[in-house]
Order: sequence, then C-alpha cells, then structure tokens
Amino acid sequence: MANVKDIKIVQPHNRLIGSMPKVGIRPVIDGRRRGVRESLENQTMNMAKAAARLISENLRHPNGLPVECVIADRCIGGVAEAAMAAEKFKKEGVGVSLSVTPCWCYGTETMDMDPFTPKAIWGFNGTERPGAVYLAAVLAAHSQKGIPAFGIYGRDVQDANDTTIPEDVKEKLLRFVKAGLAVAYMRDKSYLSIGSVSMGIAGSTVNPDFFQEYLGMRNEYVDMSEIIRRIDEEIYDKEEYERALQWVKENCKEGADNNPPEMQKGRQEKDRQWEFVVKMTMIARDLMIGNPRLAEMGYEEEAMGHNAIASGFQGQRQWTDHFPNGDFMEAMLCSSFDWNGIREPYIVATENDSLNGVAMLFGHLLTDRAQLFSDVRTYWSPEAVKRVTGKTPTGLAENGFIHLINSGATTLDGTGQQTDKDGNPVMKPFWEITPEDAAKCLDATSWRPASLGYFRGGGFSSNFLTKGGMPVTMSRINLIKGLGPVLQIAEGYTVELPEDVHHILDMRTDPTWPTTWFAPRLTGKGAFKDVYSVMANWGANHGAISYGHIGADLITLASMLRIPVCMHNVPEEKIYRPSSWNAFGTADLEGADYRACANFGPLYGKR
Repeated sequence: MANVKDIKIVQPHNRLIGSMPKVGIRPVIDGRRRGVRESLENQTMNMAKAAARLISENLRHPNGLPVECVIADRCIGGVAEAAMAAEKFKKEGVGVSLSVTPCWCYGTETMDMDPFTPKAIWGFNGTERPGAVYLAAVLAAHSQKGIPAFGIYGRDVQDANDTTIPEDVKEKLLRFVKAGLAVAYMRDKSYLSIGSVSMGIAGSTVNPDFFQEYLGMRNEYVDMSEIIRRIDEEIYDKEEYERALQWVKENCKEGADNNPPEMQKGRQEKDRQWEFVVKMTMIARDLMIGNPRLAEMGYEEEAMGHNAIASGFQGQRQWTDHFPNGDFMEAMLCSSFDWNGIREPYIVATENDSLNGVAMLFGHLLTDRAQLFSDVRTYWSPEAVKRVTGKTPTGLAENGFIHLINSGATTLDGTGQQTDKDGNPVMKPFWEITPEDAAKCLDATSWRPASLGYFRGGGFSSNFLTKGGMPVTMSRINLIKGLGPVLQIAEGYTVELPEDVHHILDMRTDPTWPTTWFAPRLTGKGAFKDVYSVMANWGANHGAISYGHIGADLITLASMLRIPVCMHNVPEEKIYRPSSWNAFGTADLEGADYRACANFGPLYGKR
C-alpha cells in the first residue's frame, strides 16, 4: 500500500499572480426620503447580509480559499451611491456583482454599468413592496443597454419580515456566483502551450482570438526543447527532485510491460526514464506557475513562470519519438496529490488540445475537483457487447456505453477510489481528500511501460479502471468556422462492467491505458435519442469529464461568456441564463441561445 504517512495536506493558497475575485453585493433601495427609504433600509441591508452569508458558507475558490463578499457601504438609491459602490468594488477586487432589493428602485440610476462583470439581481417576492417590479424594470434596462444580467425571483410570496432565502433562490444565487467567479478568475491568466500542434489535431492549433475575446486570457508559448534545456542544465529544485523520486519509487508501482520481449527496455533504462519523467513533471509545473527556489539558485527568469491557469503538452510525435512521453507528467499534475502532498490539481491538456483544456478548466472552476481527459474512443452497443463477450449489459449499461480511454494522461482521482461517508465512489475537492483516499488512488493505479509502437521514446502510462456509479458530466469546446466556439455537454454515469466483460473489451483497445466506461443519460430525442447518437454527435476526439451533474452550471457559465451550447441533456427547468435571452425566443431555447450569443458577442470582444 502507498505510504499514507508520506502524504501531507497542503493548505489552501493562491499559486497564481493576482488576487482572488470577490463578490460585490449591492443593496438597492427606493431613494425617496421622508419615510419611504427610511422604512426599507434595514430590510434591504439584511437581504445583502443574508446573501453574503449564503455565499461565504457554501462556496470556496478551487484553491480552497474562502469566497469573500463585499457589501456596499450604504444602500444604493441613485447614481451617486451607485458610483460609490463601484469605486469600493474596484478597490476591493470585485469580479462578480449581485444586486438585491425588496422594493421599487430607479433602474438606470442604480444599476451596475460595468460590461465585463457578471451580474444578477435578486428581487424579493413580497406583496408589501414592488421588488418584482424593479427586477423586471432593471432587467429591461440591462437588455436595452446590451449588458445581460440574470434575474432571481422566488417562486413563492414571502412576508416582508421573512429573512430566510427560499431554496429555489439559493440554487440560482449559488449557480450564478460560482459561474461568475469562474469568469472573473480566468481573466488575465494564461494558457501555456508547451510545444505546438500534435499529430494534426485541430484543438491543439491554439486560437489566441478565442482565448482573448471569450475568456479574457492571454496565450503563452514555450518550445518543448525548454524541458530538455532545464534537465540538461539542472534548472530544477534538486532537493525536491530527490524527495519526489523517492516518493515515486515508494508509491507508484510499475505495471506489466506489454511490449514484445525483443522491444522491451532494460531495467537500467527504465530507471533512467523514471528519473526523466519526474524531472519533466517538476519542470512543467515550474513553467506554469514559477518556482521561487529557482531564483535562489540564480535562475530568476525561469523562476517567474507564465501565470498559467491551464496548459497543454504537445508530446506526439516530435517529442515522443525520441524522449519518454508526457503521460506521467500530465497524470500527476492533473491529480490532487503528489510528493508535496494533497493540493489543488493542475489543468494540463494531453496533446496540447487547448479546447479540451478549456473544457477541463471550466469543470475545475465549477466543481473545485480534478478533471479527466479522455479520448471518446468507442461506442459499444448492447448487441456488440453480446457478440464479443457472450453477455448482455445490464443496469446503467443496458443501452450501451462509451469507452473513454486516454494514453495514461488523466487524473488519478478518476479511479473513483475516494469515498463519501456512505462508502460511495466520489471525486472530492482536494481539501476534503484524506491521505487514505490518496493512497487508495495510488494503489489502484499501475504505471505500465509505454506502448513503443505509439511512443518510441518510452515512458510510463497510468493504468486503472474507474469505479462505476459516479455521476459525471462530459463536455467539450469546439470552434466552428463562421460561428465561433460552441459547447457540448453530456451528463451520465460511470459504469462498472463484469470483470470478464471489461477484460475482453479493454484488451481490444490498449490495456496499458486508464479506462472509464461512460453511459450518458438519455432523453429519447435529438443527440440523446440513444447512446450511439451521443457518440455520433460528439464534435471532436476528446472530452473533459467532471464529477457530478454540472450541465446546468456549464450552461450558465457559457451564457456569461456568450458561448452557445449545441448539445446537452439538462432538464429545461434547470437551465439558467440572462433574462435577455428570453427576447430571442422561449419555445426553442437552443436556437435562442445561439441568437443571443451572436447578438451580444464575446464578453471581451469589440464593442
């Protein structure tokens, strides 16, 4: 068993440059004095405080730090107080704006005019004052000015003195804030491309316009030779390297070598490759976020890093034809633990597929969890399974399933070996992961010498089988000429097959790679008519897989960025977009989404 004592817990911290975005709460009020405003001050400010409590008690940033709320110093009854709040929010680093009110207010005088800050308005559903009237009026003002905003309005009428937040309001508040924080956190960060285009994969042709205009991110580029330079010149923390190598020897068990005996590398060469891939991992991390130890060693430029919230590694083929592959590096960085302890996972896209990397980033920012990167490899119909194995799939697999598999470069959290209080397989935010959870993930993983047909330079690929029964969501960003980016979403479950069935099917692909059997939730229509249709409508060769059914959260986030969703199986009642989307049609929500996104354009595009 992995050495649990060696696995410490890293305290939450911000490893990127820039403060964590805060949530600004704007208590908006009827500005009329001589009794009207005065009678509403306490209720309005208490709404703001209640929203702040809800947010701070339920949400964290993906790095584990608490989400901070900033409440305007006074209720906002007109343009002067709106300006005061805006000035305070600017100084405090607010990235998300939430206005709350129980009453009528002056819409264009009190609204938040910042076009780049995601914003919502919660209008109290009470009969004593017309909070709903203001909500409708100010949402209309936002629409008219081309600044989309989310409306929040409780289903049931509350009494004026009721300070509770109804469950339906809570759901919308938290969904909006979590997505808004994702938007704010991505802004001004980097996507680091290590290498160039892998094997002609279009997603690894990094499109800077997409990153800049839709995500507010910059692109950084480093040739893969930089890794070799740093290895050759020993530009890495040697103390950490020795500690990391020892940890890997104790906790990362080497699996069977599936290469033909005449092609297998000897023990000495395999040991050398282990040393190499550990150095690769440290160097890729340093390239992303920097490392102050390098400055102490005299490498001040290298110590800075690229402030990368996500990255991708080309690997194939120019690297992997000669050097050990990036599977270990990518898998360990994407996991929630390594030799330094249990910590926030990194986002590293295999084959530098930046579009799948963005989908992984979305999933991480919305769930706080590690992400799987997989090939969307094979659709197995029940008939095909029966023909090949002699057995008909049942349960979650009864309608067929999709084989998600990748060349060993996906998170070890994806083993499903972490468990909740009831013993169910889960993937946890890193601050909930125990050393025992991490040890079980490591124990369930073997590191097999890479398939030399694919990877002539060798290396080691992770091999595991994902436990069944976990709710997961697969997503993907695709770029379409003349249209721009679109997002695909498929909610479903991981599937556990009988051992003999798994073995037969797995051996037909590549037994050295990690496998996840995925059954999407079917709706009986469109792309989700059956499992085959999901596979047939998927827009690229890769998918990003998140723990949980987060399709509704992804839809909300996409609408903030003005990325239309071209395929999803989220129930209509859970879809939550800015109120102005209604103006583009309410009968055909997918079409309305396309029209709204086209009309408003990318969040950071030309205005």
